[in-house]
Amino acid sequence: MAISAHRTITKAVHRHRHLSKQGLLERAFTFAFRGLVYAQIWEDPAVDMEALAIQPDNHVVTIASGGCNVLSYLTADPAKITAVDLNTAHIALNRLKLMAARTLPDHASFHRFFAQADDRANVAAYRELVAPQLDEATRRYWEGRDLIGRRRIGGFARGIYKHGLLGRFIGAAHLLARLHGVNPRRMLDARTREEQLEIFERELAPIFDRGFVRWLTSQPASLFGLGIPPAQFEALAGDARMDAVLKTRLKKLACDFDLKDNYFAVQAFGRGYAGGEGPLPPYLQAANHEAVRTRAGRVDVRHVNFTDFLASQSAASCDRYILLDAQDWMDDDQLNALWAQITRTAKPGARVLFRTAGEPSILPGRVSDDVLGRWQYRADASRDYTARDRSAIYGGVHLYVLRDDA
Repeated sequence: MAISAHRTITKAVHRHRHLSKQGLLERAFTFAFRGLVYAQIWEDPAVDMEALAIQPDNHVVTIASGGCNVLSYLTADPAKITAVDLNTAHIALNRLKLMAARTLPDHASFHRFFAQADDRANVAAYRELVAPQLDEATRRYWEGRDLIGRRRIGGFARGIYKHGLLGRFIGAAHLLARLHGVNPRRMLDARTREEQLEIFERELAPIFDRGFVRWLTSQPASLFGLGIPPAQFEALAGDARMDAVLKTRLKKLACDFDLKDNYFAVQAFGRGYAGGEGPLPPYLQAANHEAVRTRAGRVDVRHVNFTDFLASQSAASCDRYILLDAQDWMDDDQLNALWAQITRTAKPGARVLFRTAGEPSILPGRVSDDVLGRWQYRADASRDYTARDRSAIYGGVHLYVLRDDA
């Protein structure tokens, strides 16, 4: 299965000859993507759940990624969630979170494990309570060793959000800022939106004007840590310089939302959930713990391609689809194959939500009119969701709804 999944990622990313500059970048990205990429998912579940309007009888199909949103969707009380992913580390993380929700004795221990995520007691709780209930593959992953010989489960005693490709990218960004005399954690000292803007403009914004930073951010490999393959790098930049694009996105993250309500910003500037005392995703909030615990059994985590999973399902059997930004990776044939299966399996009233590096939807002109014409693009709502997505890193959040006459 791991070999098959890697081949699928390779097919999605590799578009150029092996020894061409672009081909080498594509192969470097797929190598980097083999391990844990996202300890925390970077799509706003509050926006997702509003856009999806999840109903109690819904079957939700989503890309798993770091699992935060999979568990958060349980608070909307769907009948079933199928979470698919090609990354074995993400599969293991999702299964760990779900089993921990079911086996840890209370919210305090669950909070310590995933909100604080830096306590040796988490490793003891894993061994005593969680591990005995895990499937063999998941247990083998967490009890296996990383590149420097440490057991992976030990990440929850050292601060798991500093690990993974994204965690290391944020750490490198902090180091780069410090080398320029700036501490990104200063953003968390702000007490008002006005102070957020003041600190950003005075301390963080000037970094993007430095020559080295301009050069560095113009290199596609510099954004591998965000999970951005070379093709998506081009879509993200568009006609602008990448340093200007990143500065705009970071300003939105730092200034457009109150930091007391934006756990994405706290992660970016503080490299964690502020000791678990700051804002949290829905699945980690105390008020939602019982719902997450009792509904965790509704989630089916599968190591499979999204399109292949849908091809195995009956017609008109799914209600909600969340694609994250995976379509940015796809060529036209892959997009058409995906949307053919989405349309075949969609029940009346089905909704599809996805994000893009650039601002516009990538579907018009690429997905056949016969298929895309059966869906209504909610343009005004999509612009509103984009503006309110607290993660701030995407150019567009897009909602499509199956037409009544489809």
